[in-house]
Amino acid sequence: MSASTSYSAGDFSRGGFSLTLRLALRELRGGLRGFYVFIACMALGVAAIASVGSFSRGIAEGLAREGRLILGGDLAFTLIHREAAREERAFLDRRGDVSVVATLRAMARTGDGRSSLVEIKALDRAYPLYGTVAAEPEGALGDLLERRGDIFGAIADPVLMGRLNLKAGDRIAIGNAAIEVRAALKAEPDKLAGGVAFGPRLMLSEEALRATGLLQPGSLVRWHYRLRLPADSAGDRAVEEIKAAAARSLPEAGWDIRTRLSASPQLERNIERFTQYLTLVGLTALLIGGVGVANSVKHYLDGKRAVIATMKSFGATGGRVFAIYLTEILALSLAGAAIGLVVGAALPFLAASLIGPLIPLPFTPSFHAGELALALLYGLLTAVAFALWPLGRAHDVPVSALFRDEIAPERVIPRKRYIAATVLAVAVLAVLAVASAYDRKVAMFFIAAAAGVFIVLRFVAILMMAAARRAPRPRSTVLRLAIANIHRPGALTPTVVLSLGLGVAVLVTVLEIDGNLRRQFTAALPEQAPSFFFLDIQSADAERFDSFIRGEAPRAKLERVPMLRGRIVSAAGVKAEDIKAPPSAQWVLQSDRGITYADEVPAGSRVVEGQWWSSNYDGPPLVSFEKKIADGLGLKPGDPVIVNALGRELSARVANLRALDWQSLGINFVMVFSPNAFRSAPHTHIATLTYPGGGGVAEETALLKAVDGAFPAVTAVRVRDALDAIGQLVMSLVAAVRGASAVTLLAAALVLGGALAAGHRHRVYDAVILKTLGATRKQLLAAYALEYLLIGGATALFGVAAGSLAAWRIVADMMTLPFVWLLWPALTAALAALAVTLVFGLLGTFTALGRKPAPVLRNL
Repeated sequence: MSASTSYSAGDFSRGGFSLTLRLALRELRGGLRGFYVFIACMALGVAAIASVGSFSRGIAEGLAREGRLILGGDLAFTLIHREAAREERAFLDRRGDVSVVATLRAMARTGDGRSSLVEIKALDRAYPLYGTVAAEPEGALGDLLERRGDIFGAIADPVLMGRLNLKAGDRIAIGNAAIEVRAALKAEPDKLAGGVAFGPRLMLSEEALRATGLLQPGSLVRWHYRLRLPADSAGDRAVEEIKAAAARSLPEAGWDIRTRLSASPQLERNIERFTQYLTLVGLTALLIGGVGVANSVKHYLDGKRAVIATMKSFGATGGRVFAIYLTEILALSLAGAAIGLVVGAALPFLAASLIGPLIPLPFTPSFHAGELALALLYGLLTAVAFALWPLGRAHDVPVSALFRDEIAPERVIPRKRYIAATVLAVAVLAVLAVASAYDRKVAMFFIAAAAGVFIVLRFVAILMMAAARRAPRPRSTVLRLAIANIHRPGALTPTVVLSLGLGVAVLVTVLEIDGNLRRQFTAALPEQAPSFFFLDIQSADAERFDSFIRGEAPRAKLERVPMLRGRIVSAAGVKAEDIKAPPSAQWVLQSDRGITYADEVPAGSRVVEGQWWSSNYDGPPLVSFEKKIADGLGLKPGDPVIVNALGRELSARVANLRALDWQSLGINFVMVFSPNAFRSAPHTHIATLTYPGGGGVAEETALLKAVDGAFPAVTAVRVRDALDAIGQLVMSLVAAVRGASAVTLLAAALVLGGALAAGHRHRVYDAVILKTLGATRKQLLAAYALEYLLIGGATALFGVAAGSLAAWRIVADMMTLPFVWLLWPALTAALAALAVTLVFGLLGTFTALGRKPAPVLRNL
């Protein structure tokens, strides 16, 4: 017993918590050996959760604080296809200052035949109501966009200028209008309010847009009416009252209304989802670290057998022993959590200083006590949940058993109170994870998966030890020793399997998801995917467009369908805002969707419920729904649906449900109406052009130039370019996911290293005795290496299987993408697992083999 740890017979019969605390602190004076992994795991997990929470809260507050700037006004009213009617505009004008912005996609052409898809933003003279537009060279917005003779001004994204080799003063054509690029766009205040951009921004005046000839009946133009309230009536309550008044006074307007309180709902939802994922990553790191906590506590108590036995011999009760070491664990947990909180609170400030200008979000770092407290609570609950079982095990073990435990550990199940406390701590941790989650179903799935993985890994370890115990006795001494080490008393097999298995499973999951996303967006276009989408084909030009394309691309297949935009108002008698749809179907209700009409079942679809209407049907409007979306909305054939299109509400009955292949990249619609529903309504057409076997670059470029010249109002979108735009966004998210998941891998490595280090004492005893009996260092090294290879190999196989299964469900169910199992990522993870196990294991083995036998034998 150390000099700093001295007891008397009366110590344990006096005092309550003060004595427990004093004895716990006295125990900790001996140093933190054996607890460094414990503290590191706690710090890592708490830092991950604290930093993610602080970062997301900072962004959320920034979005709320900059709501006016992001939205471009206190309220925004958006219409598709049409401008506001006189009574709608009058409603807005009575309530404050109004600015009108029109957005659409079009083709920009240069005089030498080059062209590019652009995202046009047409501005009135009142824009912007909040914030400023930054351009290079600087100038007043009105001057940069003004008309000079027959030439209109524009501000272009530098990407567009680079793509078309433009400089200030050069001219391009948009539709029928000549445009002079007068400045490069540096910043626009309301950029975040838009969606995914498939082309670079081009800012024009509203007058220039009207001169292009692109504003035709049914053209896919979004009209945004931003409203700035008077200063004396701009409170949050007034904003909500105006929104309610608009819905009440103009119920058939069909506009999408957003307020500064929720300037970018889709962005906010995505941030919430990504934050939840990162929080679950941090929680995974904590749970993996919890294994390290349990290992540290177990091995610390193993080293304190003599001290515990002495305390019990002096009258300490099992409850007193438990309380002393629980106090130590809580103190160390607080120390580790404190380190994590400091790091987690500092990381947002560090991120803001290093990459702040690269983050396209209003983010100002600050301390968020609530998020830090939540991270602290997660950490403490995890430590307690994993420490209670090994702590409770020492309560009823007699002194003689504690000394005997050195060579023959007894499997002692703690008292019911400790089992109940462990279950309670785990339950509270689970409830906290679910209660604080954005998507509680995902959180519950995570908890169930975590519990299942822990149970399965424990079962794998038991099976591995049982198989080693029952394995035939090999003739090779090295192999026999390696197999015996897998199942011997005090074997590291359960700990190595748990920590390594979790790490490999996480690594394989990330690598398989990463590989599938890269395959999806960078290499895996369907064999018969279209080369082009053509938008805004006017009905009057549709037949001429078909003839032109057949003449220019005779070997390609052209498919053209009518298209409008419509918003679901109600489904099966339930208002859209009241429908509790799953995430896989919720997106259909969030804004306007493309709709069409057809006489026959669209190509690539098949009716799975109900009947398709006859070609000459002329009764009440009917609609066909995509099957999965209909299931999510609770629709079945015969149910009523109300859709707002072109500012008018249309009632239809669901005639049938269709199954279709979204991955074909063909023309697919959630809703297809009977022809009599919209045939007389103003609308445009969209078309796809597919080259058998794919078109060549020269062939596609020539066609693009021909279409630009003959149909300047038609917008051509190259499918590969669109996929690249989405792919870049997805790959950025994948990179963030990969970086965040590295936290869990680091935790797994810490736990594995700690577990192998904790078994160092047993290795020393084994090595000394075996060397005394004649074993050579080479034989022992080979036996230990073979042991780690066997354990690591079996665990890696499980990790690969579990990670592949998890990746399959995530890609197929949550991302609704085709999943392909990739061999090389899985093989890489398995080899990495073997390498880590060998390196960590043999590092400790080298020192064990170098110990002199005499000093060790004297202390056995």
